[in-house]
Amino acid sequence: MSHQTHSAPIHTNSTPTHAHTGAWRATHLARTTVSTQIFQFGEDIDGYPIRVLNERAVRAASGLLLLGAMISFMNAMLRGNFQPTRFFVMVFMLDMAIRVFINPLFAPSMIVGGWVVRHQTPDWVGAPQKRFAWGIGLVLGVVMFWTMGINQIVGPINMLVCGTCLTLMFFETAFGICLGCKVYNLFHKEKAQHCPGGVCELPAAPPKRLGLGKMAVLLAFVGYAVAAGQWVAATKPVGLSQFDDMATLEDMGVKGAGQPGAVSAAPADPAEAERCQVPAFAKAMGHEAMWKQHNNCR
Repeated sequence: MSHQTHSAPIHTNSTPTHAHTGAWRATHLARTTVSTQIFQFGEDIDGYPIRVLNERAVRAASGLLLLGAMISFMNAMLRGNFQPTRFFVMVFMLDMAIRVFINPLFAPSMIVGGWVVRHQTPDWVGAPQKRFAWGIGLVLGVVMFWTMGINQIVGPINMLVCGTCLTLMFFETAFGICLGCKVYNLFHKEKAQHCPGGVCELPAAPPKRLGLGKMAVLLAFVGYAVAAGQWVAATKPVGLSQFDDMATLEDMGVKGAGQPGAVSAAPADPAEAERCQVPAFAKAMGHEAMWKQHNNCR
């Protein structure tokens, strides 16, 4: 007599249990929360109907970018060296792209600026108008990168775009005035909210008179500045008198061109002469000598 052992069938439950459903929801919610926190513009703060940003960190970040822009701009203006400007344009463009497309909190300038002002009380301002303003900055950065970074075109257009960027960052840093946010109201029905200093919510105040006392102080300061400038121009800078006693070429035994025994210069290579032709923009700026020095031209 044979005994057959029947094993109980194994049922695969395709319908998730309540425990599994709860775990799946928790995991999905966690992933969604992390994704939202990374790809998010602005912070959700209680008491504010829109997402906001810390204006103190924004101004600090703008100041850091302004410092880099001024250093590169001065190298271009005073030395004819546009390499620092090309480098800064690439850094500026990436910083703005992270702000606009990912999250301002992950932009390098915002990270450093937020750390510098970490002990200050936050000043929350509306995020939508900031995104519009930084979008303008990103467009300017792309234009500079295309013209100067890739094609190495240097001229009035670059100076105009660079000057616009410097103006925008200076107003943001020095006065807390977002000029791009002013333009935001021209293209959006919903006006900007929670602006720095509450200027969006407060009614326009009547212009205040300076008063005689303040006018007198300003006039006295202008007079002082004019007198100081005239005095500086009339007096010889300290230390330059030492150059009057420097040895000349003849004193050092080097004979000038046209003198007996002078070594004549080698004939110029046509290709080198073509390479060292000073462009029109450098001539217009009066930077012919600096351009030649920067490009190793005699």
